[in-house]
Amino acid sequence: MLNVRALLGIGFLVTSRPCAASLAQAGSCSVSAAADRHRSHCLTGRAASTMAHAVRHLGQEEAQKIDEELFSEYGFSVDQLMELAGLSCATAVTRAYPLSSLVKARPSLLVICGPGNNGGDGLVCARHLKLFGYEPTVLYPKRPSKPLFQGLTTQCEKMEIPFLTEMPEAEVIDEAYNLVIDAIFGFSFKGAVREPFGSILDVLKKTTVPVASIDIPSGWDVEQGSADGLQPDMLISLTAPKKSASLFRGRYHFLGGRFVPPALEKKYQLHLPPYPGTDCVLQL
Repeated sequence: MLNVRALLGIGFLVTSRPCAASLAQAGSCSVSAAADRHRSHCLTGRAASTMAHAVRHLGQEEAQKIDEELFSEYGFSVDQLMELAGLSCATAVTRAYPLSSLVKARPSLLVICGPGNNGGDGLVCARHLKLFGYEPTVLYPKRPSKPLFQGLTTQCEKMEIPFLTEMPEAEVIDEAYNLVIDAIFGFSFKGAVREPFGSILDVLKKTTVPVASIDIPSGWDVEQGSADGLQPDMLISLTAPKKSASLFRGRYHFLGGRFVPPALEKKYQLHLPPYPGTDCVLQL
């Protein structure tokens, strides 16, 4: 585990150069204007939430079937849906934690990616957050050999998003970052958590900075949740909430992934609420 001095004072822990952009350069609007927009989005989310109570929560097998149909019958590709999902996650983060609300001088975020598609969503999310003015750092300890994930990694590296080689200690995370994005495990997760992710989740449970989980809080049973597991401040449900989302007790729950064809929504009776305007996310 990394200590404070190692993370903040030495550059060898990253595999690409850290971003030099400042918070002042990242935001083109005033704090008051950003706050007004944030309040507006919250009001929109509350209004939408009155229509969202009937949204269907999916079991693990059903969520997998929907994904398979999107690929086989509707012609979507994995990287296409990953791009849409990651963009939705990045957008949701900007709504819940706008640049003007961050307490540290740098808009620093830590994105922890797992070995599967959830980790791919995290890489896309990190890339978009960089474009939105944040300064993400990625921890990606188990990198798949598939060209898709190698390409997503390269895209982040070419945008000078740094990659850590080790998981920082809890106090380091609290000192260095405003938010942790949990992109470790998605709705395909089953069984016990293997290393190094067991140790990573143990550290996350000790942090005080907010954690935003993509689709499922990592380590949770997709349907039953986990009473003693990770308790994130934010959950971004993709396509439709999973059954464990009913046990989420954090402040922000967003629905993302505005790509479900109406026929598929009708077939599975998802009862998705209408997204406001052209938005790709909706606060539940």
